[in-house]
Amino acid sequence: MRTARASYGAVVRRESLDIGGVRRTFTVVRPGPTGVNAPVVLVFHGAYQSATTLRLATRRAFDAMANTSGAIVAYLDSHRRHWNDARVDTSFAARTTGVDDVGFTTAVVDRLVRRHAADASRVHAVGFSNGGYLVHRLLHEIPERLAGAALISATQPAAGNFAPRASRLHPLPTLIIHGTGDRVVPYGGGRVSLGGRHSGGTCLSARETAEYYARRNGMDVTATTGRAASGRGVYPTGSRRTPVEYTEYRQHPHPPVVLYTLHGGGHAVPTPGRTLGSLLGQDGRSLDSVRVIEDFFDLTRRH
Repeated sequence: MRTARASYGAVVRRESLDIGGVRRTFTVVRPGPTGVNAPVVLVFHGAYQSATTLRLATRRAFDAMANTSGAIVAYLDSHRRHWNDARVDTSFAARTTGVDDVGFTTAVVDRLVRRHAADASRVHAVGFSNGGYLVHRLLHEIPERLAGAALISATQPAAGNFAPRASRLHPLPTLIIHGTGDRVVPYGGGRVSLGGRHSGGTCLSARETAEYYARRNGMDVTATTGRAASGRGVYPTGSRRTPVEYTEYRQHPHPPVVLYTLHGGGHAVPTPGRTLGSLLGQDGRSLDSVRVIEDFFDLTRRH
């Protein structure tokens, strides 16, 4: 276990757990000193990534939650750079060998509660791409362990491609962030493919995903859709920025479901200043997803 201190005062620790005889690792970024009953943000990276590469790709933007919200941020590492997620049509080693990523997630939460004084009632899951598809699984298998979820570039698998071991109904606030220019997970739905080299099966569109979770949360209302106003996490459009559309389902007392559509946005965690390669599409730099997630989860310091 290694411990370091970030420039803004947070403590960074590399930790590990044994899950079914397999050593699993994760990186914890926590306030220094840790407050009692701190909220938790679990971050699940995409395929072919790790906790380290996602932290670097996002310029450690999630780390800052330790400072701004007093949150404990845990970046989990997958098995051989892939998660055993909610899709049937994958051939990752994590799936073919039946890696227990749900058990790994619950073990990490238990460790954070026991060792880092985390609040077990305020655990939030954020997943990008393959990690987002694992969050879909968590939303169905262990929703009672979560307080909310954010899905980035990861739409709901179609019925024949959906693989949770169980489906427990426990409505949760759900945030979806997706770009219309995503070339890996099509915004409009269809087959997920990474440059034709890997198939992730057929999935719903981003809008259908939002509707799915709205129904699951017990709502029977139509969505309210419009241009997202400039503000915290949303930047004015311009020559290098494209519009952000805001679609929400809200019906008291049910937890809300919100979709941010980045017109022209590619397959990435939207982060200010980030540029993408041609395979992943373009990034309009219109959204700071970390700030939007922080606000959606209402992660404010408790004094």
